[in-house]
Amino acid sequence: MEDESQTGLKSESGGKGSEEEGKRPEEGEGDSDSEEDILVYSQHRMGGDSISLLRTQTARHRHSHRSSINKPDTGRQAQPLRHSVPTLNTTSAIALVVSSQIGSGIFSSPGILSQNCGSPGASLIVWTLAGILAWTGASSFAELGAAIPVNGGAQAYLNYSFGGWASYLFIWTNLVALKPGSAAIISIVGSEYLCRILYHTAFKASPSESAKAIPIIITKLVAILIMLTICFINGLSAKAGKHFPIILTLIKILSLLFIIIMALIRLIQGSQSHNFESANVFRNSSVSPSDLASALYSGLWAYDGWDSGRRIKKSDEDVTDSDPQFDGNSLTLMILTNWSYLIVLPMEVVTQSNTIGLEFGRVIFGPIGSFVFSLIVAFACFGALNSCVFTTSRLVSVAAEERYIPKVFSNINEKTLTPINALGLHAFLTIIMIGFGDFKSLVGFYGTCAWTFYLLTVGSLLLLRIREPDLERPYQTWVINPITFSTVASFLLLMPVFSAPLQSLAAFGFIIAGLPFYYLTTNKELRQFGNGRDNNLASFKALDTQDDDDPEDDDVNDHHGQETPVQK
Repeated sequence: MEDESQTGLKSESGGKGSEEEGKRPEEGEGDSDSEEDILVYSQHRMGGDSISLLRTQTARHRHSHRSSINKPDTGRQAQPLRHSVPTLNTTSAIALVVSSQIGSGIFSSPGILSQNCGSPGASLIVWTLAGILAWTGASSFAELGAAIPVNGGAQAYLNYSFGGWASYLFIWTNLVALKPGSAAIISIVGSEYLCRILYHTAFKASPSESAKAIPIIITKLVAILIMLTICFINGLSAKAGKHFPIILTLIKILSLLFIIIMALIRLIQGSQSHNFESANVFRNSSVSPSDLASALYSGLWAYDGWDSGRRIKKSDEDVTDSDPQFDGNSLTLMILTNWSYLIVLPMEVVTQSNTIGLEFGRVIFGPIGSFVFSLIVAFACFGALNSCVFTTSRLVSVAAEERYIPKVFSNINEKTLTPINALGLHAFLTIIMIGFGDFKSLVGFYGTCAWTFYLLTVGSLLLLRIREPDLERPYQTWVINPITFSTVASFLLLMPVFSAPLQSLAAFGFIIAGLPFYYLTTNKELRQFGNGRDNNLASFKALDTQDDDDPEDDDVNDHHGQETPVQK
C-alpha cells in the first residue's frame, strides 16, 4: 500500500508536498485518511465542511476495504520509523474487551443492587434487564460502527451525526470525568477487598462490623497505591500494558465459573440458602422508581464495557451479529454468577456486603476461602483497572495531539514508547476522585455522565435512519432496540434528578463545562456547532488492533503512525 501520509504536508526538509496547505487533493490524487490531511484541511475549512469531510472519509474507508479484499498482498513499502502510541494485537484486544465487560462490578455491585431491589427474585430480574439493555446498546453501536466505519467509537458517531460540539463534549467528559471516575471506582473496590483480607477475614464475622473497622483513610490510601501501581506497569513498556490483561482475564473467568460450579454443588447437596423458597423469592421487593433506577445503575456498572467492542477492534473488520452476541455471553455469565451468590448466601448478607466474593468464599471454605477469594477479586480489579488505564492513556495522548488539551500530554517516552505524561494526568484526576468520593456516589456520578452520551449516541442512530435512509448499513439492528434503549436511558437520567438532585446537577454541570473549552480550542472563524479541529476520526487509532501473525508486530508496530513528540 502506498504511503499517503505526506499528502498536503510540508516535508521535514522544509519543502512542500504535492498539495498546498489547506487545499484538499482531488479524487484519486493522493487520497488519504491520515490524520495529518484532516488537520491541514481543518485550518481553512468553511462552514459545513466538518460533517461532509467525515462522510467523505467514511466512503473512502468503505471503498478502500472493498478494494483490498481482491487485491493480492504486494508487501509493505518501508516507512520511516516514528514514535507513536502503540497498538494492540487481536488477542490483547479481546482480553481488554472481556476485562472491561466483566470487571469489578460483578464482585461489588450485587450488594447495592440487592439492597435497592429488596428481594432475590427482583434482583435477578434487574440483572437480566440491565444485561438486555446493554445488549440493545451494543447492537445499536454495531449498526453505527458498520455505517460509519472509522475509528473513534461514540466520538465518531456523534461527530458524524451532530458535529464537532457533541464530539468534543464526549471527549471532554471521558478525559475529566468518566475515565478517572471508572478507575477510581475499580481502585476503591480492589482496596476494600485487600483491606478486608486482614480486617474481615481474620477478625470480623459481620460485613457491617468489618466496614466500620477499616478506617476510610486506609481504604483510600490503598486505592491510590493500586492506581499508581497499574500506571507504573503501563509506563514500563507498551508490551507490559498489552499482555497484562490476558492472564488476569483468564483468572477472572475461571473464578466466575468456579463460583457457579460451587453453587450447583450446594444445590445438589440440598444445603442452599432459603432465598428461592416460594415465600421468599419476591418478599420485600421494592416498587419505588428511584430504587429501580439506582439498582439499574449498579447493574449497568457491572456490564459497563459493552460499547468497547467497536473501539478495541480492527478498524477494517466487518461488523456482524457477533458484536452484540458477545454481550449476550457476558449476560449469561453475569446472571449465573449472581444466581450462585443467592444460592449460597442469605439475602441479608448479600444486601449488607460490598465484598460479596469474600462472603461467598467464607461460606464455602471458611476463613481460607475468604482469603483466596479476596485475592482473586483483587486480581480481577487489577485487570479491569489495567484495561481502563491502558485505553485512557491512549485517548489522552491522541486528544492532546488534536489540541483538546495541552500538547505536552501527547509526548511519548523514547525508551518505553508509552505515553508517560498522559498516564500521569489520568492518575492525578483519578486520585482526586478517590479522595472525594466513595463507591456509591461515584457510580451514580459516572452513570449520569455516561448515560447522557449513550442516549445521545443511540439517538443519533434513529436520527440517521430518518435523515439518511439510504446510508449503507452492512449490519442493521431491529428498530425496537434503539427505541428501547433510548426510553430506558431517558428514565435513568430523569429519576436521579428527583432522588439525588445535587449529584445529577454536578454531573450535568461537568458536561456543560466543556463547552467553553470547545470554543477556546476551536479557530475563531469556526466557532459554530459542527465545525472545528476535532473532526478527525482517523486520528483515533490508539486502540486499533494488529494481526497476530503480522511479521512486523515486534519491531515496527510500536513505531508506525503519526509522528509524535518524544519525551526526553
